[in-house]
Amino acid sequence: MSIDSESPSPSPSRDWFFPSPSFIHPNPNPNPRRCVTNPRISRPPKPSSFQSFSHSSSKYAGIRRRVEFARRTESLPASNVARPLSAQKPDVPVKKPDVSVDVSGEKKFAWACAGRFGGRWRMAILAAILATVLASLLHKNFSLHNQINVLQDQIYELNMRLQTCNILDYVDLTNPVPQESDHLPNRNLKNMALIITFTLLFIPFLIFKYVDYVSKSRRSADNISEEVSLNKQLAYQVDAFLSVHPYAKPLALLVATLLLICLGGLALFGVTVDSLADCLWLSWTYIADSGNHANSEGIGPRLVSVSISFGGMLIFAMMLGLVSDAISEKLDSLRKGRSEVVEQNHTLILGWSDKLGSLLNQLSIANESLDGGIVVVLAERDKEEMELDIAKMEFDFRGTSVICRSGSPLILADLKKVSVSKARAIIVLAEDGNADQSDARALRTVLSLTGVKEGLRGHIVVELSDLDNEVLVKLVGGDLVETVVAHDVIGRLMIQCARQPGLAQIWEDILGFENCEFYIKRWPELDGMQFEDVLISFPDAIPCGIKAAAYGGKIILNPDDSYILQEGDEVLVIAEDDDTYAPATLPMVKEASFIHIARPARKPQKILLCGWRRDIDDMIVVLDAFLANGSELWMFNDVPEKERERKLIDGGLDINRLLNITLVNREGNAVIRRHLESLPLESFDSILILADESVEDSAIQADSRSLATLLLIRDIQAKRLPYREAMVTQGHRGSFSQGSWIGEMQQASDKSVIISEILDPRTKNLLSMSKISDYVLSNELVSMALAMVAEDRQINDVLEELFAEEGNEMQIRQANLYLREGEELSFYEIILRARQRREIVIGYRQSSAERAIINPPAKNEKQRWSLKDVFVVIAEKE
Repeated sequence: MSIDSESPSPSPSRDWFFPSPSFIHPNPNPNPRRCVTNPRISRPPKPSSFQSFSHSSSKYAGIRRRVEFARRTESLPASNVARPLSAQKPDVPVKKPDVSVDVSGEKKFAWACAGRFGGRWRMAILAAILATVLASLLHKNFSLHNQINVLQDQIYELNMRLQTCNILDYVDLTNPVPQESDHLPNRNLKNMALIITFTLLFIPFLIFKYVDYVSKSRRSADNISEEVSLNKQLAYQVDAFLSVHPYAKPLALLVATLLLICLGGLALFGVTVDSLADCLWLSWTYIADSGNHANSEGIGPRLVSVSISFGGMLIFAMMLGLVSDAISEKLDSLRKGRSEVVEQNHTLILGWSDKLGSLLNQLSIANESLDGGIVVVLAERDKEEMELDIAKMEFDFRGTSVICRSGSPLILADLKKVSVSKARAIIVLAEDGNADQSDARALRTVLSLTGVKEGLRGHIVVELSDLDNEVLVKLVGGDLVETVVAHDVIGRLMIQCARQPGLAQIWEDILGFENCEFYIKRWPELDGMQFEDVLISFPDAIPCGIKAAAYGGKIILNPDDSYILQEGDEVLVIAEDDDTYAPATLPMVKEASFIHIARPARKPQKILLCGWRRDIDDMIVVLDAFLANGSELWMFNDVPEKERERKLIDGGLDINRLLNITLVNREGNAVIRRHLESLPLESFDSILILADESVEDSAIQADSRSLATLLLIRDIQAKRLPYREAMVTQGHRGSFSQGSWIGEMQQASDKSVIISEILDPRTKNLLSMSKISDYVLSNELVSMALAMVAEDRQINDVLEELFAEEGNEMQIRQANLYLREGEELSFYEIILRARQRREIVIGYRQSSAERAIINPPAKNEKQRWSLKDVFVVIAEKE
């Protein structure tokens, strides 16, 4: 039977699954039932070439023409391919579909539309048309490629069925054939995946154009309207989201990565034969490693894989940027001191000033017995600068660690960052500069501290510059606040030291932690004992007062001998450290006879004040309380006299109410010799050189001015002294030559006491070496007081009484009030003799010594005393 012979055409479905008998070669044993496909027969190996199975025999001509026809009919439906080959006309040439697209009409239409719209919309429409044309071309190419694959699948299926019927022995195909038709993915689904991919890619572009169009429409509708455009509003919302939420940037990067994986997977699913899950995984590998796309084959897969790899490189670059920024921000936070301090029972210092060095030194000494402590400094400075300045301080920290943090004490977040609620003491330093601004800032800091929700474990020590602001700070802080007014403390110290030369060194020893200081502690074994016996019960300490529980914890300095300690009372002592003393059994002390020597009556004094301070009115009030009636107070500064009186009145001073002193005003510059020579410098009992208000902001300038004034005054005094008196006193002073200038000034210092207010510790060394003046180191003494009150807030009550106009004070007494020349007495016996005058002896200085000894050891050992010796006592103010 010829392949061109006519035969009845079977149904299309039957012809698709069973080849028509019109082209089947007769079998020697024909049996139609044997031609049924056996599903259990395994698939033979795929042929490598289509040409390998063609033969010269005419019986395979129909098959060859069927394969050739299948290649040509790319756009025909499957039903036409399944029709019997006998019904087809192979002699009629089949024209290939024309895949070229005429885009000239679309271009003309695009230009026509561009004429009606603006320049911006023309470019947008042209880009959209070009993108549409490109998408149609790609879609047409992918569609033709899919149709070829479908036809090849059909050929292979027919080949399989022919081979099953033992008609074909071997079939060779040109291209690799996918799996069986039952497992082939749906081609319509792949096409839909491509459409979805392109749609998702164009949606952001369309949204952007719409937003821009709406914004322009709003501006054109009302030119004078101040309404913000829509694109700016959206940009603001995005910026706010990325700025407010800390994890916004990583979240945006994650979303972008997931979108790229999904879009890339859909695109790969549309151009390859793999499943959707495999395409998604392949898309992730392209993003994670851009080199994986090199194995792609075909235009479509390569184009998609390159696009995915390019997006992966962008995402990887953004990820590196985020990680780098996060690491840089963390390192910058550590460098600038923005990290949190996780400490407790530490000392917190708020602010930065020239007193910080001395304060850290005193706190280090105080914490030495505890093997060091933790001090945290919070200031509005860079952390590296603070650490560098602290490293330059020339003292041993003795195991104390200093932690610096950058921040503002006025911000609660910065206070919580340094664990303010767990600190055992908080010190608020005054700023250098204007006193009112400094106290106002201290007040705001106290308000911030009282606003901590967790509460404060420790107390607050506030350094103030003006005494008038103390009431307001205590009103705000309540019981949590202890105040130290720097200018007031220094002013009172200068007055006390001017009246009693040598007292500055005593205060320096007591206020600092290097020698002896005040401690308060309860000793139950002393209950029921009289204070007279308590005085000699501590071999390594000197009792000074009682904290009486019956009076609400009030500290009583220098109580009566008959006072009996009650349960709950605590003892105030002067000792080396809080763990170096303890009560012992009462020693056998011989009570000495009372020496009836009356105290010398107070004499009127003549005092000179060089310079002007903002609290000079308070100093005048204190001087009026301390000096005897008929005293004179000379005020020498460059402030005009009329303005001087106005400032004193504004400060609250009523000159007419001064009882003991008379004010004498002189105008001049304290660093000009001609102005100083107009004063009777040789006639003053005491001269106080103040850190002038005009230069007090700079410690170096203030000290330079004070030092120049001191040297000029001493030189003028030395020139006015008779040469005979200079010769007499020459042998008692140093090793300077007879005509030396410093030697003359040292001789002149015996005639009057000069107290200089020094701010910089380096200036202290110059004055100490020259020995031409007593001094008050203001910054260092204030730092000592702050450190002492920070360690024990009860000490502030003791200091306030010792500096006040009434009550007890530190005094220096001559030895003839307690002993006779050459008498041998123990220190305990001198204490008991001083108690007959209601005084407590805390130390002494022998005539041959340069410094006084506070809380001397071996108090029960006798020694020989001289009338030139002096004793340091706590006594009531005269």
